[in-house]
Amino acid sequence: MAAPTLDLSLDVVELTRQLCDIESVSGHEGPLADAIEAALRPLAHLQVLRDGDAVVARTALGRPERVLLAGHIDTVPLAATPNLPTWVQDGLVYGRGTVDMKGGVAVQLALAAGVCAPTRDVTYVFYDGEEVESARNGLGRLARGHPQWLQAGFAVLLEPTGGNVEGGCNGTIRVDVTARGVAAHSARAWMGRNAIHEAVTILGRLTAYDPQEVDVDGLVYRESLNAVGIAGGVAGNVIPDHCVVSVNYRFAPSKSIEDAQAHLCELFTGYDVQVTDAAAGARPGLDLPAAQDFVRMIGREPAPKYGWTDVARFSALGVPAVNYGPGDPTGAHSDHEHVDPAQVRECEQRLRAWLTDAGTTAEPVGSPSGS
Repeated sequence: MAAPTLDLSLDVVELTRQLCDIESVSGHEGPLADAIEAALRPLAHLQVLRDGDAVVARTALGRPERVLLAGHIDTVPLAATPNLPTWVQDGLVYGRGTVDMKGGVAVQLALAAGVCAPTRDVTYVFYDGEEVESARNGLGRLARGHPQWLQAGFAVLLEPTGGNVEGGCNGTIRVDVTARGVAAHSARAWMGRNAIHEAVTILGRLTAYDPQEVDVDGLVYRESLNAVGIAGGVAGNVIPDHCVVSVNYRFAPSKSIEDAQAHLCELFTGYDVQVTDAAAGARPGLDLPAAQDFVRMIGREPAPKYGWTDVARFSALGVPAVNYGPGDPTGAHSDHEHVDPAQVRECEQRLRAWLTDAGTTAEPVGSPSGS
């Protein structure tokens, strides 16, 4: 079978479909990374670099300012009834990755190919491993191995935001909370103590929990705390001696990972609490001049990012960053994931204007067309 290819001369919506139809579930991004690299390398105005399944393309025009556009190329697994290849229904494009986030990646590629002489130097980053645990994140790998590739005065992460600017992001931490019991034969249950039954107390604390809304630099972030998995049991005739409840806490960017861990340890006093994954959030940073200029150009009131995104990695590198991209984020990861073509085209047009100074300030407009 021939290797998949990309045609960067296509309309950005058709390019979105091409990208989605190259399946790239986390851990299997190689063919798509190959196609992106092959499409970008012939472009004389770009220097193209690669690390694993992450591709970086850069202009080197000697401009006084450098900006960075980034997007991940992996997706969550396909739906049980596979939602690829893409299809069009009622004017919307359906399929895995249309929202999260190949519409944004298509915008990056269209700009990389079509804006040969931007008024500021541009770095385009296409990276792997965003939809899995933090240790496998391709942007994190680039930050550790090639931090110079990510140097910029301002970054835009093209995560789906419905065409609005979303500042910062919540942090995330996952922990395993373990209930202990005493094993026994199920015919003599009174000889033991059932750890799965004990887990009811853990679940009760979760059910009673009242998540906070936290104002951080003028944006209100909603927290959440949920059980996301449970495991226990040895055999059908054994009283289980342990049960593990996996818990995910999404916390406001005013808190550190250490703050979040301490909060969970206090909440689950009496139980073993082990951190399995964690990533810090990022404050909005909308008071910075570069961010203010970008928000002014988009022309819409900024909002908080409730989910975790890689703006946090840019923040850790000292690069101010915002989320801005096409697609309704509430549709991400759903079996019926779809994107409004108008949002993809609008995003591409506004970023093209920003990179060419064709229009530094957008006219105020209402909410973008939704999907």
